[in-house]
Amino acid sequence: MSTKKQLRSENIKEKKIKKSTKIFYLSLIIGGGIVLLVIFFVTLFSAIFPPVDMDAMKRKEKQVAKIYFSDPQERFLKSEKRFVNKESDNALQAKEIVKALLNGSQNGLVNTFPKGVTVKDVKISDDGVASVNFHKDLLKAYEGSSASEMATIYSLTNSLTQNVSVITKVKILVEGKEIPSIKGHISTRKAFAPDLELIIPEK
Repeated sequence: MSTKKQLRSENIKEKKIKKSTKIFYLSLIIGGGIVLLVIFFVTLFSAIFPPVDMDAMKRKEKQVAKIYFSDPQERFLKSEKRFVNKESDNALQAKEIVKALLNGSQNGLVNTFPKGVTVKDVKISDDGVASVNFHKDLLKAYEGSSASEMATIYSLTNSLTQNVSVITKVKILVEGKEIPSIKGHISTRKAFAPDLELIIPEK
């Protein structure tokens, strides 16, 4: 038979075990509650402040531009609508127009610049003259008649003046320098004003 002392000792042990068990379960409940609260607040924060789409931020706003290419006979110019990056700076906007022109026609018109030609920069003077500075590959790659040269000059001039309001004339440079002509047919020492009579009216 167990003595009173042993019974008392066993009761104390049982109470300690019960107390430990209660503490364990209470800890589990509190820990689970904390985890649930964390998940709740993280979800709530994500809903209120969604993650920033960096790719969307990098994508620029677009605007519609009319880019002019030549007809098959290289006598007139016809426009194609193109989405280009919208820039707050007029010179950068002009460069986007030139890049769209250099990318070539998408609707079967005749390209007015050789493939692979690149533009370095565009500067606009206070009196509205846009100096378009091409890489030297323009002179190396260019092959064309006087009609082709005319189409090149006025596709560039009309595309810029019709899409960038501050531009009134266009001057062609290569590597930052004035050139006598692109291929020897038309002098490029002057700045060119737009010639709207070369444009085929839109239907």
